[in-house]
Amino acid sequence: MVQTRTVRVGLTAILLALCLRIAGTDLPARFFAWLRSPQAAAVMISLETGREVRFSPSLPAIAPDFAESSPISETLPREPPLPVFSDGDRVALFRASGVTPDVAALLKTPLSWDLRGEGPTVLILHTHATESYTKQGEDYRETAAWRTDDENYNMLSIGALVAQRLEEAGISTMQDRTLHDYPSYNGSYVSSRKSLRAYLEQYPTIRLVLDLHRDAGGTDTSQMRTEAKAGDRDSAQLMVVLGTNHENYEENLSLGAKLHVVLERQCPGITRPLQLREARYNQDLCPGALLIEVGAAGNSHEEAAVAAEELAKAIITLAEGSG
Repeated sequence: MVQTRTVRVGLTAILLALCLRIAGTDLPARFFAWLRSPQAAAVMISLETGREVRFSPSLPAIAPDFAESSPISETLPREPPLPVFSDGDRVALFRASGVTPDVAALLKTPLSWDLRGEGPTVLILHTHATESYTKQGEDYRETAAWRTDDENYNMLSIGALVAQRLEEAGISTMQDRTLHDYPSYNGSYVSSRKSLRAYLEQYPTIRLVLDLHRDAGGTDTSQMRTEAKAGDRDSAQLMVVLGTNHENYEENLSLGAKLHVVLERQCPGITRPLQLREARYNQDLCPGALLIEVGAAGNSHEEAAVAAEELAKAIITLAEGSG
């Protein structure tokens, strides 16, 4: 008995010594830093849902731009019929907001629209139109780091690709090509809000509004790169962003969650966790308004274009609603 007690005291002393030694190093700080990292978030999501979520190592998963709030040819083959949305656990959420929506219930809410109806039904715009990607040999002028007014390489080119694919599928689509963030970045959402109001007043047939951005996170010399595969092609990832600072956000979330699920079904790994944030992003102006990040500044323009193709395919799947 005395020997057992002696062993326990000895082991306790050794454990305390180890704890004191560890406390004197930077290991605790490194551990807590890891807990706040995208990699930790990916591990938690994987443990909870079984889904793989990929982020670039050691770079933030959320862009600082989110701090800004608003005052939002040949016909492609038909996709399979829209599935019954009953698996809310397939939607990975990142909550930077105090709301706790019932995503499973919102997924089951019928999507009552027909994007192939009369008049323009889809509007694509870009609050941060001059956002661009990492050059891969392209020759164009940057107005700032990872930004350009060259419409062949900024977000206007990505929106044009989505619009083209939707038009080819018989979905009447408009693209606003205003550079809302140039020459002044401040007030971008105020500017795009004015544009969106004007379109909604002139075209009451609009059912879907896509504000296409690209994400950013990193340093002056290194930027986050998202990674996915679309078949055998390298692709950027897509992220649906919902502002919750208005009373009708759940209607937009219902659509965003459906789009998220369709994207994952057609191309596993193409999505990052759906973001809920304390903002509006002009989504209070109408139902069916989504902000979508097409890749990040560390992606190439070609990778973003692949992701844009997948986004268009998912919208085509949703074109005739589910109700």
